[in-house]
Amino acid sequence: MTRGVEGVAGRRGVLTRGFGAQVRAEVTMTLRRGESLLLTLGIPIVLLGFFTLIGYPDRSMTGGVDTIAFLAPGVIALAVMSTAMVGLGIATGFERQYGVLKRLATTPLGRPALIGAKIAAVGVVELLQVVVLVIAGVLLGWQPRGDVVSAIVLVALATLAFAGLGLLMAGTLRGEVTLAAANGLYLLLLLLGGMVVPLSKLPGAVQGLARALPAAALADALHAILGTGSAVPGRAWLVLIAWAVAGPAAAALTFRWE
Repeated sequence: MTRGVEGVAGRRGVLTRGFGAQVRAEVTMTLRRGESLLLTLGIPIVLLGFFTLIGYPDRSMTGGVDTIAFLAPGVIALAVMSTAMVGLGIATGFERQYGVLKRLATTPLGRPALIGAKIAAVGVVELLQVVVLVIAGVLLGWQPRGDVVSAIVLVALATLAFAGLGLLMAGTLRGEVTLAAANGLYLLLLLLGGMVVPLSKLPGAVQGLARALPAAALADALHAILGTGSAVPGRAWLVLIAWAVAGPAAAALTFRWE
């Protein structure tokens, strides 16, 4: 009996160490890839700095909110989307195409823990992004406000939603197609997400569609909490929860490991 308990504890220890090692490996590979750094840090910082310096959007477009108070939460939302959907999707797509996932899935870590490690690594990278962007925003005159705990929960829901979309593409499409599809969807959600262009400036029908997407829901929510210190619209919560459930579920049902 004692040996059995010790054996289970030993296996758990191996899995824990393996999980931690995989998370570290995923984070290291992400930060070493030049295109990943450009996507996760370069583009958001450039957008934040450029649009703040030219004063776009101004108070007349944002309902009286300062440019930096509008842009900073929106760019944080953009950073979350770029890491959880584009970065994860493209990297996983090529790993699947080249047989890396097939080999990793046969290790003691196993498939569920492997996917968990990838999502945990996304969270670590997002934490780095948020810290850098908050510092950049403060230097540009931003004064963050609002409920930090709610903001963390919203980002976690959005991460699940975007990771689900990224893995959905990565698990069903070839690496090259995932690359094109992820970048195309990134651009579309950037334009429709209310991150740098207020949703109120979109045509009515397009605005309604945009508000049903996770990008606009996250941007709306972060604008409310971190930009103006107001309550998050109930619609944004519902949209993010729905996508946080539907995205990973769709990815799990369709994912092919090779």
